[in-house]
Amino acid sequence: MSLAPLPIATLLRRYGIHPRKGLGQNFLHDENILAKIAAIAELSPNEEVLEIGPGVGNLTRHLARLAASVTAVELDVRLFPILQEVLSSYPNVRLVQGDILALNPADLVSSQEYVVVANIPYYITSAILRHLLEKPRRPRRMILTVQLEVAERICAQPGEMSLLALSVQVYGYPSIAGRIPAGAFYPPPKVDSAILRIEIAAEPFLAPSLIDDFFTLVRAGFSQKRKTLRNALAAGLNLPNASVEALLGAACIAPNRRAETISLEEWKRLAESYQNFRQENLLMPFRT
Repeated sequence: MSLAPLPIATLLRRYGIHPRKGLGQNFLHDENILAKIAAIAELSPNEEVLEIGPGVGNLTRHLARLAASVTAVELDVRLFPILQEVLSSYPNVRLVQGDILALNPADLVSSQEYVVVANIPYYITSAILRHLLEKPRRPRRMILTVQLEVAERICAQPGEMSLLALSVQVYGYPSIAGRIPAGAFYPPPKVDSAILRIEIAAEPFLAPSLIDDFFTLVRAGFSQKRKTLRNALAAGLNLPNASVEALLGAACIAPNRRAETISLEEWKRLAESYQNFRQENLLMPFRT
């Protein structure tokens, strides 16, 4: 049985609420797309969902019909009267007012495995991804509604890699599961969006002992994108070119390549080399 569309504009007017652009408040109103997002999450009847940014609860309704429970975290306290009205008939929904970046996701769910569903604005996409993925207790799957351009960046392959892509792909396997036209939102944003599905790996691609070095190298590599990897790492790590060339040589990476061409496997080799060089005191930074 399908759900009747929510009269979003009417609800907002009734409670005297105007969507805040600064919070990225564009409410998805297309019921077919809402149902598709819930289906892509592949929820089982005994599963817990952590929803970030439920807005007016239109997607929350779909999730509550499929999962054992939904914990919905909403930053904007103004929306709570609407959420309470819309979700009053769903006893398996728990509303939490707060900033997800200030909360520990593991404190919001009781099971060891959970699924994240979120409609998140561009300006906090990378922050939320880091917050969820860098915790010891990660979700097993994430379904995110994000700007299409951001989803494409996250799913990029060598040649178009980015810090954001590597930050996600080291923990899981992202794919674009659908596109959403701007007109499916109220008010409509200026760009189209995508349904991003991330299957989280049981273990990160890197050993825990390599994670910090990996991100140190990746941030340095992308800090000066127009430079070769040798020059970007030399500047970002405060190392002589000769040391960086030796480091890249040990990882079998040509020093004249650029960061966006380096694969996740190559970054892993580079992190291993970097750790070995540091342990053997083979890297001598410039004095500052």
